[in-house]
Amino acid sequence: MNTLRNQVQLIGRLGQDPEIITFEDGGKIAKFSLATDDSYKDKQGNKIERTYWHSVVVKNGLVKVVENYVTKGKEIAIMGKLTNKSWSDKDGNKRYNTEIVCNELLLLGK
Repeated sequence: MNTLRNQVQLIGRLGQDPEIITFEDGGKIAKFSLATDDSYKDKQGNKIERTYWHSVVVKNGLVKVVENYVTKGKEIAIMGKLTNKSWSDKDGNKRYNTEIVCNELLLLGK
């Protein structure tokens, strides 16, 4: 029996320049939003286009690639795993966020 793996692959464009966070020990992470598009035809035959936004976190050696080559609008392909976070806001409401922790990144386009 095959073991199920938590793996996601996406191709999209950056919604803004990456945020680079540097820790006291010198370690870094990069965070950015990745937009992916989808389209389908509704019952009347009209083309419907949708954009999905994905939160991406990059760690380790790939941060240097993101710092030097990845900017707003750049098309990239990523592979990583989904992670979920939850917390309570100041009003006590439960909040959730799903992120992709990227472990492979490919620069596309020019």
